[in-house]
Amino acid sequence: MDIKTPVIILNVKAYRESSGAKDLELAKICKAVMDETGVSIVYCPQQVDLAWVAREVAIPCLAQHADPYSPGSRTGSSVLESIKDAGAVGTLVNHSEHRMLVSDISEIIQKAQTLDLFTVVCTNNTPVSKAVAELMPSSIAIEPPDLIGSGIPVSKADPDIVSNSVNAVKNINEDIVVLCGAGISTGEDVKAAIELGAEGVLLASGVVKARDPKRVLEDLATGI
Repeated sequence: MDIKTPVIILNVKAYRESSGAKDLELAKICKAVMDETGVSIVYCPQQVDLAWVAREVAIPCLAQHADPYSPGSRTGSSVLESIKDAGAVGTLVNHSEHRMLVSDISEIIQKAQTLDLFTVVCTNNTPVSKAVAELMPSSIAIEPPDLIGSGIPVSKADPDIVSNSVNAVKNINEDIVVLCGAGISTGEDVKAAIELGAEGVLLASGVVKARDPKRVLEDLATGI
């Protein structure tokens, strides 16, 4: 599964502002901005809303997490086969709020490839980004944990981690999409990330907790 780049990926996490009907409404806003601007937007609904949102809104959806298991006796787990059946085109992997073992990350990437699912593996620095690139994910999102939700974009706070990670990943596989996350909230932040070599951004609270999510998304789109 290919995702058009440059791309804005919105992870709505488990905020009250993105729960239930609000989750569906945010997805519709993303679709409206995507249609208006022509900018590629991918939506990561709350896990319990994934099938509902994917069915109701014609926008690419990613699961927020996947477990490295086969279908079966796995109460509470999210297996890739079910994620695909729910209508998602892929999944986030190893977010800083849901860290995983390297062996599990590798298992998910390999299984996702057989199911034609897109993987976005989150990393926190250049060495980790380089190591993950060896596993051949679809995409790597660089997110220093201390900047997540801070409003301080990594593209400005630590631009070298973005450019160095881009170079390290592309030296291993030019086809891996490199994204910039953590603190992204404006079109200027997106523009800075693109100028550093990123092919898109991964963000959450800057949109989900905004008074006017549509206006924020429209501003973000100006950076692409």
